[in-house]
Amino acid sequence: MRDLTMSEIGFVSGAGDNCPGGDSGGNAYGGITDTNSVGQEIIELYEGLVAATSHIIERVAGAL
Repeated sequence: MRDLTMSEIGFVSGAGDNCPGGDSGGNAYGGITDTNSVGQEIIELYEGLVAATSHIIERVAGAL
């Protein structure tokens, strides 16, 4: 096994913006780079599902 060169250490540690593949740094999870917006969208989706479920229950209760 050989030791890494300084250039290779930079690639592995993320120390530079010149990583192979054209990525300019930062993390991406399945193509998502702004995880805060994803969290907010999940909350909004949940609240929408709660509102829709409440509406359905009210309609069914009113029909009985």
